[in-house]
Amino acid sequence: MLLLAVGEAFGATPETLMRTACALEMVHTYSLIHDDLPSMDNDDLRRGRATCHIQFGEATAILAGDALQTLAFQSLAEDESLAASKRVVLLSEMAKASGTPSGMVAGQACDLEAESREVSPGELEQIHGLKTGALIIAAARCAALIADASATELAAVTSYAAQLGLLFQITDDLLDVTATIETLGKTPGKDQRSKKATYPALYGMDVTRSHLARAHRAAIGALEDIDRPTGLLRAIADYISQREA
Repeated sequence: MLLLAVGEAFGATPETLMRTACALEMVHTYSLIHDDLPSMDNDDLRRGRATCHIQFGEATAILAGDALQTLAFQSLAEDESLAASKRVVLLSEMAKASGTPSGMVAGQACDLEAESREVSPGELEQIHGLKTGALIIAAARCAALIADASATELAAVTSYAAQLGLLFQITDDLLDVTATIETLGKTPGKDQRSKKATYPALYGMDVTRSHLARAHRAAIGALEDIDRPTGLLRAIADYISQREA
């Protein structure tokens, strides 16, 4: 959704965006399947349904995630709506966001390592920035790159997406404390039981809400440097800050 929204704001056609959007969603879905595994967060529910390993077995869940990850790169590599040189740039963006020391896998590793110990504010922001923010940033950057955005526009949309990722994860931390299983679609309270590094655990609920508001303002503020129709991007930031699931 974010990739398509940024692409629309920058004037890219849907045809040039769709395969990259699908590729990123494949990476996202693989990460959720693996995140739910017993060796990771050991969750039984995802979006109100049995998680992949509960329904189909752990081996199938691992293989499903592996397949989705490789299919994502194949899908993007074979996108004939884009020049080969642009595909290489997009593949690099997706790879860096997914699995390198500056990407999602590193964030998950840091998240697991931080369980049951105190973390500093800087460590917490780094975990959230890698685990959640990296792929959100990639979605925005890939769309801007497809649309041939300027360097200034690319920097602004990167800042917007970084704050959006932080906004999403802080909201997620809050919902784990406040939401019900019916609205959340997954088991609430797991962060506390697993002694995860979260904003409520570090700051308490009131200060966490102030961090949420600050991230929302920063995301909206970054859009002011983009002379494009950014109404939908503002609406996405508003929605994430107010979401209940």
